[in-house]
Amino acid sequence: MLRQARVTDVPAIHALVNLFAERGVMLPRTRARLYETVRDFVVAEDDGQLVGAGALKTVWEDLGEVCSLAVAESHQRRGIGASVVENLLGQAAMLGLRRVLVLTYLPAFFARFGFRPADKHDLPHKVWTECVNCPKFPDCNEQAMVLELGKEEPRAT
Repeated sequence: MLRQARVTDVPAIHALVNLFAERGVMLPRTRARLYETVRDFVVAEDDGQLVGAGALKTVWEDLGEVCSLAVAESHQRRGIGASVVENLLGQAAMLGLRRVLVLTYLPAFFARFGFRPADKHDLPHKVWTECVNCPKFPDCNEQAMVLELGKEEPRAT
């Protein structure tokens, strides 16, 4: 089941996201930051347990970013991540965003939704505000990808 996150979800989102951050595959998030951005998050539940989360951040007037996408290892490969991404892309369209970006170590996953590789240097400087706080900066090897909304693109099923 997918739903908008609530403040009571923040401890579980924090634990899930930071588990993957400790492994170096996503940025860590503080609880304070998660409370500030909780309205950006969608969560997936299974039998009352939070098993997935992801956020849509508005970056600029026509650009959003899917970020902090994480699915509990016990629930991976069940379509939960795809459901979260589809939900966030729907929100992006409702907001009137024309493009959505993602910085990822899993480009094949996002390619299924129609995201295409992009040069990080072509993205607005605002995207870099979090990058400078990353322990991997400036030697990050995440792939930037962009999806142009409104075009017929293949979607994950």
